[in-house]
Parts: sequence; structure tokens; C-alpha cells
Amino acid sequence: MDKLETMKAFVTVAQESAFSRAADKLNLSPQLVSKYVSQLEDKLQIRLLNRTTRKVSLTEAGIEYYQRCQQVLTDIEEMEGSLTDLHKNISGLLTISAPMSFGTKHLPKLLAEFQQAHPQLKVELKLTDRKVNIVEEGIDVALRAGKLESSSLIAKKITPINLAIYASPDYLKKHGTPNNPAQLKGHSYLKYNNSESNMLFSRFNIDHKKLGLSEKIVTNNGDFLVNAAVYGGGITIQPTFIAGEAFAEGKLKQILVGYEPPPLALYAVYANKKFLAGKVRSFIDFASQFYGDVPYWDK
Repeated sequence: MDKLETMKAFVTVAQESAFSRAADKLNLSPQLVSKYVSQLEDKLQIRLLNRTTRKVSLTEAGIEYYQRCQQVLTDIEEMEGSLTDLHKNISGLLTISAPMSFGTKHLPKLLAEFQQAHPQLKVELKLTDRKVNIVEEGIDVALRAGKLESSSLIAKKITPINLAIYASPDYLKKHGTPNNPAQLKGHSYLKYNNSESNMLFSRFNIDHKKLGLSEKIVTNNGDFLVNAAVYGGGITIQPTFIAGEAFAEGKLKQILVGYEPPPLALYAVYANKKFLAGKVRSFIDFASQFYGDVPYWDK
């Protein structure tokens, strides 16, 4: 027995003073409405309605129970309405995790515009290159760049991430410009240590250990490696969203075109939930439209 359904049936009968009119209002049969009320009385072990052939009226206990039921049903309706408004109006706190370099370079404008579109929303951004546990750390949505591992989380592609191979004009003038992987031997390599080397060199069709690159600097920050490359430190493989500005300004040159790694992607990752919060869905949709299939840094 669904208690809420029986309560709704009882309240409607009390308001209409007839089973038939209550049935019409609830779009149920009079027999089912009568059954609901009888089940409720059996459950409570008390008579709630006085029944005659012409009219239905409340007993003393029925009056008290009617008032309580009406309050309960009103509270539920208001609660559901407030949750619907929360879903539509986009308010509260939205916590986002994002990679340090991407977040610093490409999230300020997006988040400013998103928050302005939803002024009742507060955004808390956590920048880290660590792979956060979004469930344990209370993160609504995480932006992750690269190749995702299989998990129980849901991932939606936001925009492609292209990688390219860079070096500064001064470095290439001093050490020569490699035109194929075999010519990388002896060159200084600025390595991002969170990446898989075999993935980065997958289009070389050769084990990266046989390339003869000399790993001069290894770190977990792409901005640092791009800056080191600008100062002539060596060759680096970086996402265009990090190195694009230096490339556009002529501080870096793209080399080994056609040998760059396959494109990756930026993903929005969130917990597997049946009903996704409106603020999360709105942010994901906004980010997808903001960056698009060809992000602005690649145009």
C-alpha cells in the first residue's frame, strides 16, 4: 500500500465530500478510491469518514487526520517545487577540479561568463594535476585532459586536445632541426613525467628508448617545460593549449609535423548518478559550447 496515494485519496474525498467526485479529480475509479480510504482506516484502526448514500463527512478523528495529511502533502509539494527550482535556477555551490595549466590559462573567462549567467551560483575551483577522487573529496565535476582509465565515473568529451612537438628557433639553429624520428638522437628532451612515453611517440613506430633522446629536464608541469623550451632547453611535446601562445609569438617552432601524437581530449568527469544536478549539467553544456569541436587556441 502506497501511503501517500492513500493519503491523497482520503484528502480529496474529504474535500469533495464524495467518492465519485474525488475519483474524477484523481483520474481513478470510485472503487479504487474507496479501497484506498478503507485500507487507510484499516491501517490506522479508526474510522475517518462517515458514509451515507448521499454524502461523505469527516469523523472527529478524520478531521484531525485530514489536517495532518494536508500539511504533509503540502510540505512534500513545496519540497519538490524547491528542488525543481534549484535544478532550473542553478544556485548553490559548484565545486570543480581541473588541471593546473589548463585551469590557469583557459578557465578564467569561461567561469566568469558562466557565473555571470547564473549569479546565484558560487563556483569553487581546485587546480591540481593530481587525479582527485571526486566522490571522497566532494567534487561535483572534474575536468581531465588525456586518456581516461575505465571506472564507474561518467565522462563527457568537452573538446579535443591536440599535441605538437616544439623547440625554440635558437635551439634549432644551434642543434639542427630534426626532420624525422631518427634525427632526434642526441637532442635534449624536456619531458612531462605524467605522460606515457610510448603514447607520446606512438606515431614514430619505434620504441622511444631507441630514439636516443637525452632527458635533460623532467617535471609534472607543462607550463614550465614550454618556458624551458623557449629558453633553448630542448625539445618538448606539449598540448597546443599550453604552447599555442609561445608558438603564435614565434618563441617556439613546431617540428616533426605529422609525427605528433594522436589527439587526446578534455573530459568532464562526474559521479554516476541517476539524476544529475542542474548546476553540473549546465556547466558541462556551457563548457562544451564555449570550447567547441575546434577550440579557440587551435584556430
